Amino acid sequence: MNTIHLFGLRIDEPIVTITDLLVSALCIFYFYKLQKSGKTGKVFIWFKYYFLLMGIATALGGLLGHAFLYAFSFGWKLPGWIISMFAIMLIERGTIEHSGVLFKESAVKVLKVINILELLTFLCLTIFTLNFFFVEFHSGYGLMLVVLSFEGYLYLKTKNAASKNMLIGIAFAAAAALVFMNKLSPHQWFNHLALSHVLMAAATFFIYKGVQKIEVKSSKVLA
Repeated sequence: MNTIHLFGLRIDEPIVTITDLLVSALCIFYFYKLQKSGKTGKVFIWFKYYFLLMGIATALGGLLGHAFLYAFSFGWKLPGWIISMFAIMLIERGTIEHSGVLFKESAVKVLKVINILELLTFLCLTIFTLNFFFVEFHSGYGLMLVVLSFEGYLYLKTKNAASKNMLIGIAFAAAAALVFMNKLSPHQWFNHLALSHVLMAAATFFIYKGVQKIEVKSSKVLA
């Protein structure tokens, strides 16, 4: 583990922490931009608070999960994990709302119920096992199955720019997951965690660009 001392303060995994905080800063900034945009509609609420919660989660992950974990017990990783799971639930809900124009109202209601049940299931598994695997699995399910498939289907049907940007974002998220799982480390200091965070920053940028391009017309979500 890489460690530095700054003004007498021990900081573990400094580059991992900085890249975590990079993702956090982007998420908080995009939340602010959406908040100031004046856009209304459920789809913007879901995506807006996805950025807020993910920003909080990645900040906690960097500070409590890496930089200062030595001062806390392992259980202090849970706050960041749990908040990130709620964030994934919100991006799933935003995606369902965005692509809902292509489905029957009854199907959309079922998808929303599944969305809640899925969160509760993985939340319980994570809390009782303290195993990051369930956080990863939940994130993979939400981004790769829900967001990728629904936005992909919407793009095939409409060729809208919003879905296109979000799909690019999911591609970067998939690359981040591959780097993380295979521990592809360019350097001892800039390891697989740091690289995956940089890729997640790129994913965050494109997801935001996609949300920016969403328009709501006549109670339907379009692009």
